[in-house]
Amino acid sequence: MEAKEALKIYFGYDSFKTGQEEIIDAILAGKDVLAIMPTGSGKSICYQVPAMLLPGITIVISPLISLMQDQVKALNAAGIHAGYINSSLTEAQISKVYARALEGTYKILYVAPERLESYEFTNFVGKVDISMVTVDEAHCISQWGQDFRPSYLKIVDFIDGLCKRPVVSAFTATATEEVKTDISCVLKLQDPKIVVTGFDRENLYFDVETIKKKDAYVLEYIGKHPDDSGIIYCATRKNVDLLFELLSGAGVSVARYHAGMNNEDRKLSQNDFIYDRTPVIVATNAFGMGIDKSNVRFVIHYNMPQSMENYYQEAGRAGRDGEPSQCILLFSAQDIMLNKFLLDHKDFTDIPYEDIDLIKQRDAKRLQVMEGYCRTSGCLRNYILEYFGEKRNEPCDSCGNCHREFTEIDMTEDAKLVINCVWEAKGRYGMNIILGTLLGANRARLKELGTTQYRTYGALKNRSESNLRLLIRQLLLEGYLYQTADKYSVIRMGNIEPLKDPNAHVLIRTYRDSEPERQAKRRSRRSTDSLTKAGYELFEVLRQMRLTIAREEGMPPYIIFSDKTLVDMSIKAPRDRASMLNVSGVGEAKYEKYGDRFIKAVTAFIDENPEAVTSIKDEDDFADVKDKSQKKRKNHKVPFYLNPEDGDKFEYHDLYLVSEIKDELNRITSAYNVKHIFGTDIFKLLTGMGYVEERQIDGRVVQVQTESGLSKGIEAVEKISKIGNAYTVLMYPTEVQKEIVAHYIEIGNKVDSEIF
Repeated sequence: MEAKEALKIYFGYDSFKTGQEEIIDAILAGKDVLAIMPTGSGKSICYQVPAMLLPGITIVISPLISLMQDQVKALNAAGIHAGYINSSLTEAQISKVYARALEGTYKILYVAPERLESYEFTNFVGKVDISMVTVDEAHCISQWGQDFRPSYLKIVDFIDGLCKRPVVSAFTATATEEVKTDISCVLKLQDPKIVVTGFDRENLYFDVETIKKKDAYVLEYIGKHPDDSGIIYCATRKNVDLLFELLSGAGVSVARYHAGMNNEDRKLSQNDFIYDRTPVIVATNAFGMGIDKSNVRFVIHYNMPQSMENYYQEAGRAGRDGEPSQCILLFSAQDIMLNKFLLDHKDFTDIPYEDIDLIKQRDAKRLQVMEGYCRTSGCLRNYILEYFGEKRNEPCDSCGNCHREFTEIDMTEDAKLVINCVWEAKGRYGMNIILGTLLGANRARLKELGTTQYRTYGALKNRSESNLRLLIRQLLLEGYLYQTADKYSVIRMGNIEPLKDPNAHVLIRTYRDSEPERQAKRRSRRSTDSLTKAGYELFEVLRQMRLTIAREEGMPPYIIFSDKTLVDMSIKAPRDRASMLNVSGVGEAKYEKYGDRFIKAVTAFIDENPEAVTSIKDEDDFADVKDKSQKKRKNHKVPFYLNPEDGDKFEYHDLYLVSEIKDELNRITSAYNVKHIFGTDIFKLLTGMGYVEERQIDGRVVQVQTESGLSKGIEAVEKISKIGNAYTVLMYPTEVQKEIVAHYIEIGNKVDSEIF
């Protein structure tokens, strides 16, 4: 069997992703491999496919229990026999795994690094033919990596102790040049094939919001994305609990996860999230390692992480299915102090004493890099990629900074005053002292240090602190200054010679956020965008079928088929074996297990809806449209409106939530290239009509009906959240629904009169 044949039969894919075939060919040729590939690029297939083709068993070493469980379930569902050994199993269960492996049942065996030295495992490996040892999350072996695990150092002794050295393959998603070298050396890779496919995740939209009211932002965001699955990361357990209570009280179906919870509650929360019972989870960074949930549409960091490695790994849990997803970091200056506190209390157990100071310096440097990311005015994607050694010349046009309107300010003269202040300070002080001195702050600490006597004291008192901070960041970036990586970092002189050139300029970029435009630009096309109403209905039928099977078999729904596969199934509507195998993600093993049931579901739907068209090709296929005004609408998104004929498509109900009205309006509009409408837009409209308003009740802002709204039949309905908290929602009768539809048709008539 060839590698491509195995890929199609077991995994249902026709072709390899970038780098996969190169890696697999090297392994099959007997070469060691080190692969650095971004999350979602298919690292696991790079060792799972050759494991099926090599003669013996493959041992996969992973620190992540949840990853082992997910991958073994997925492999068995694909017709590949695999097992795992970790602390979640009883001794009797572990003995059964060893017995099956010795019988030749398994081609792949996952094991935690802590097990490598156990008597049972040592005895087992002496009796089997190990063709390959795969090290997942390989950055954990480097002391300079962000997730160093001393147990990973046992891997080298384990491999050295084998009677025959197997092929060794190592995989990671995040590694700097230094960590990459460390992995290769510590694992003793022999003339390895090193493959770096790039770190970019094109489907992810990165954004940094510098705000103080983080709770309000999270509530608004989830309100605008009620059907999306997402993770919200917090730096502390306290923040997790507070945000969980806030969201629960607002009626959001949410779970939480942190180390302060007992194992049973943590497992319940994780399963509720994985099985889509609760679409949102609030967690510390202890959650998510190895979670292979493919349909996470957003990852919000409530606090700034401690390193770019951590951030990119956690943000990378969004959009593993390749669909457009958002990664948003909520930043405030307090995050820096919080992270410094956490690093000061970091556990250095098992770390050699002589290495501790160096690790602390690197931790401080990583924190500086993260602060730079939060404050940069440049392309956020490029900032991340350049950190990992991948240079880009052009901005990505798919991040928050690329979609902000910046103004450039020439601060050359200010820059010279900053440099003079650093020179006067003789490199003894950090950012806050330099800033306070230049601003002429009346602080006892400045008087104590004597900086109030500097010639530069108060020299820039007319500038804002935020602009000065940006300026100093720019001077650091351009090398005129540099910042030490000590625990208490200070700013020192860099190379200032270029600034002595009269033609040299220091420009900083500032912005005023333009939210509507950014919202329009950030919505990349999803695969579901090509589904018609009938396509969505079929997609929901297939999702329910998947959920039924998942409950029967006790596994996460996405292991049966991903959302992306179900969308492709809805588009192609397969009604026989050949067409079902043509669906992306449907291999022969999955077809044998599930194919008939899904074909029957598709056939039943098509028979009940013989005229149904489930998909329309994307806008590139409308190139033949000759109406220039229509083309104009496609190229420039305009505010939401309806065409007159759209009014008949609205499915009226006795009572609707605003979110349900919003979904109906977005579904029925036939207007070209309009912006999506949000629930907040409709509430503003209703406020303008005098039907509803916001009031302060018991310290909370609550949406209520006015007297006019009551006379229209708008009802306040009380609901109970999962944790027992009562909350109220407004529901709107048919008459109000009709007024809303009429309003957007009227806007459409005005748009048409302006265009023509």
